[in-house]
Amino acid sequence: MDEARMPTAEQLVMTAMLLCGAGAVATSWGGRRARWAGRVNVAVTVASGLAAGWGAMAVLAMGPGESVQFLRMPRVGFALRLHVDGLSAEFLLLAAGISIPASVYSLRYLEHYRGDTGRYHPPFLVFLAAMYGLVSTTDMMWFFFIFWQLMTLPGYALIRYERNRPEHRRAAWRYLVMMQIACVITMAGAELVAGPGGGAAAGNGLRYDFGTVTAQLPELLRDRPGTTTLAFALFLAGFGIKMGMWPFGQVWLPDAHPAAPSPVSAMLSGVMIKTGVYGLVRYFFWLVPEEGREAFPLAAWGGWVTVLGTVTLLTGTVQALRQDATKRLLAFSSIGQVGYILLGVGMAMVLLPRGGKWAALGTFALAGALLHVWNHGVFKALHFLHAGSILRATGTQDLNRLGGLMRAMPWTGATALVATLAIAGVPPLNGFVSKWALYSAAFGAGREVWFLALCGMVALFTGALTLALFVKFFGVSFLGRSGPWSGPWVTTAADDGPSNGAGNGMSRRRPGLEASREVPGTMLGAQGALAALCVVLGLVPGIGLGAMAQAMRTSPGGYGPVLVSGMTGEGGWWRWEGPGGVSLLMPLAVVAMLGIGYGLASWVVRWGGAKRRQDAPWLCGYAVEADEHRYGARQFYGELKRWTRWAGGEAPRARDAGREEAP
Repeated sequence: MDEARMPTAEQLVMTAMLLCGAGAVATSWGGRRARWAGRVNVAVTVASGLAAGWGAMAVLAMGPGESVQFLRMPRVGFALRLHVDGLSAEFLLLAAGISIPASVYSLRYLEHYRGDTGRYHPPFLVFLAAMYGLVSTTDMMWFFFIFWQLMTLPGYALIRYERNRPEHRRAAWRYLVMMQIACVITMAGAELVAGPGGGAAAGNGLRYDFGTVTAQLPELLRDRPGTTTLAFALFLAGFGIKMGMWPFGQVWLPDAHPAAPSPVSAMLSGVMIKTGVYGLVRYFFWLVPEEGREAFPLAAWGGWVTVLGTVTLLTGTVQALRQDATKRLLAFSSIGQVGYILLGVGMAMVLLPRGGKWAALGTFALAGALLHVWNHGVFKALHFLHAGSILRATGTQDLNRLGGLMRAMPWTGATALVATLAIAGVPPLNGFVSKWALYSAAFGAGREVWFLALCGMVALFTGALTLALFVKFFGVSFLGRSGPWSGPWVTTAADDGPSNGAGNGMSRRRPGLEASREVPGTMLGAQGALAALCVVLGLVPGIGLGAMAQAMRTSPGGYGPVLVSGMTGEGGWWRWEGPGGVSLLMPLAVVAMLGIGYGLASWVVRWGGAKRRQDAPWLCGYAVEADEHRYGARQFYGELKRWTRWAGGEAPRARDAGREEAP
């Protein structure tokens, strides 16, 4: 194809947004024809995702072009200009990569509801279009406001999809209020940095354009330092609310995520809260030009962001440990994982101004943070889909009423195990790659900035808590001998002899496992695709780290040249760990060696003719293996919960913990 005729990345993003808008109109006409509307939703989501993804990949491969103006209204004072650079491309790929499996999963999952699915598909598509627009627009005021509202209002409608349930209506209102506060705060910051008149651009609708603000910011930093300090404080607070940073995230996020349908929860946690990360990185690293760096205290801001990230990751994870409902546990966990991202961003802000090898470490920290944006989007979206599958099969979110699902739902259990190991940072899955980058940067920079090593120690300890948290999530859901505990205790004839807890050949158990079964193929396909991404990004970490390096290379302006130097200059991390570097292929080599070793061990066992026998486990004489003796979710980590009461995040009352998501 002639390069001159190829559409630009901006045109492809606009095409993706128009496709979503047309799909929203079409599905709103579908009314109660659920299957037709669902298929249109999937088709439009796939088409728009391919368009946005194509534009993003083109930018990462060939670099960004010029911004494209689609609409200008100088008398009103705003213009729609889109520009896709490497940073925008990363978030466009994330939105496309999560929305497609979420929409496919919705096809059969919505059968779980008895309401009109016409209230689901149009908001879903508008929500997606707004995220494409928000990470591509250069307007810091009016179109920022428009895209923010187009993301917030459909999100509100999706969270209160079950509008007959008062707790869901309350969660939706809380989400709406917090998002509007965040919008107002961020726009107030944009008004401050845009200056009183906007210079020559004031009359052409570009006063709030990112490039216009960047050009005049050095003068503003020199003449009005208090104003710019307030503006960046507002940016931190506004985007912090959006991403769930402590203490704002605890206000809205743990209620909103469980209330929404599970595919929407996957989009909220996997993509929507990451737009806050995008705004924070964009404004702090790319808004201030090179000539204004000396007057901008990036390192001081980085100290605050690092501390806030550390507090966020610790409190969010500890609060998640206290939860016994699947989606509420995952929601608090999202707060903790956002803390890891904030930690990496803050460390980069502290280290980049120091130059040399410290700038290289800061670049590595930012690469780890941006990679964790991808990784968390993938494995947390996958976990929310698992929560939806569990709910569809058993009718409950209460972990205390679950168990033994691996026998009834083996494929869901297998992908849940992948997501569990990934979020816990267990090699060789993707969570390990980004977390190891953050740990390495924190401890490597400890000689220069002592508190970074301390924050790294807290992050490492929180990684252990995350493993404990998801041992609980996976263990009580999929392991054990019990099925979903959906009824009262009954006494039945035993299958395994008299030593089963009831005596004389009888067994006490709760019914429910027989009614549970594996979810349909489209839902399994969505889960399998995300699980495969977790494996690939972990086995070949050069894919993810290379994409982050390319994103920084193709994002000129601001600290872009410093980031490129930190990758390739003296001591640069990408210079010695490039795509051809041995270290980036090491996980794949280790897995290959383990596979060879397992094959040899199996051959030796068969060759030696060793016999195996099965016997009942001995439980030290204290108890027999029976359902009533198993650990439930509330019995996990009792002492740890007692010592961490200071964190708050109390779980709902027991009678509410297992309520169904749909009537």
